Amino acid sequence: MPTWPGRTAVEISAAVREGRVTPREVVAEHLARIERENAGIGAFRTVRAQLALDEADEVAARPDLAGLPLAGVPVAVKDNLPVRGESCRNGSAATTDTPATADHPTVRRLRAAGAVVVGLTNVPELCVFGTADSVYGIARNPWDRARTSGGSSGGSAAAVASGMVPIALGNDGMGSLRIPAANCGLIGLKPGSGTVPAAIGNGDWFGMSENGPLATTTADTRLMFRVLAGEDPPDAARPAVGPLRVAVSVRSPLPGVGVTAPYAQAARRAGELLAAAGHHVTPADPPYPVWLGAAVFARWTAGTAADAEGLPVRLLTRRTRRHGAVGRVLARTGLPQADLRTRLRERLAPFFARYDVLVMPALARPGPAAGPWYERGWLANLVGSTRCSPLTPPWNLAGWPAMSVPMGGQPGAVPGAVQLVAPLGGEHTLLDLAAELESRHPWPRCATG
Repeated sequence: MPTWPGRTAVEISAAVREGRVTPREVVAEHLARIERENAGIGAFRTVRAQLALDEADEVAARPDLAGLPLAGVPVAVKDNLPVRGESCRNGSAATTDTPATADHPTVRRLRAAGAVVVGLTNVPELCVFGTADSVYGIARNPWDRARTSGGSSGGSAAAVASGMVPIALGNDGMGSLRIPAANCGLIGLKPGSGTVPAAIGNGDWFGMSENGPLATTTADTRLMFRVLAGEDPPDAARPAVGPLRVAVSVRSPLPGVGVTAPYAQAARRAGELLAAAGHHVTPADPPYPVWLGAAVFARWTAGTAADAEGLPVRLLTRRTRRHGAVGRVLARTGLPQADLRTRLRERLAPFFARYDVLVMPALARPGPAAGPWYERGWLANLVGSTRCSPLTPPWNLAGWPAMSVPMGGQPGAVPGAVQLVAPLGGEHTLLDLAAELESRHPWPRCATG
């Protein structure tokens, strides 16, 4: 008799559609795994144990069960997206515990496809920083529990990497899907602007934030992405990818923050694998503008200020109060509102006219030690986040698809990762290349047995 935790979403949904297992059996086994693992990993803020079983029974009774692409698949949802009947705390004691009256559009799409929401995952307060810890818990990396799982979708990543769920929903405003995916050995896809419904906080951090999937395989990532994007049919076959022009860069977009050797080597290794697959691979660096860091920082802080509006300031942590205060000052300059997305795209257009895809490191170095970073000051959190992940934010400002893909390992047990980037509309191109990397350089899917 198979155990379903550790199986892929593709495998689970096929088994449910074919009647080899019921949604309740699948969900019950995953809930048992959550009960065993979550105390040591801290992935979930809240687990919907009985409600998830009831939801599984509702999926089993649906007349369209045989056609549901995510039939009976347990899914975790990041705790900054409304789930009907649950409070959305966003990692903060300052938020309301009043249950949401409606699902977020992405949650609604997942449920319509047959997925079962088993719980909401831990995030840093207002999803600001690169470690997923708050008054509700500390999300740890299942591969090395002494380290953070990354932020801000760190609880979702920890849930998937530990096999508590096969897929999870997160979002990404500065790398918040790709950073925890890279730390936890997963695929994390940030879709391009307008591809998946956003509606994250008060203004999506001036358009930088997108919702997307976390998964252990390319096939699961593609399936979940298609559901989130409303593609029909979500399981349509794809033609084989032709030879692409691939640039490999190991240069950090942020001056003064370098990339450590293992991550640079992972990017070069990915280039070698893609060249062996027949793609045209060239070392080349994008022409990042000198104003890039200031533009991203202004939207990051001012977006936090917008999300904190109306919340009781005394209940916010020190790091969040300071981040929002800086953002309010910068908002008055007009920099966060300036149309720098167009300027950045124009700057990068000649580069992406020469290359179809950019391969680069996902991180500059592994995530820091897990712990109550929310108790520390703003500067410590700012420096800690920036040192690890200077390579993700440019693609939020550009609004282009970018994804983290496992590649090799770091010293110790922590997985390595690369980042793939393409212009708007290139999600399936990135998934095609990720599938080639997966076939040529398979990665271990879960940290726990």
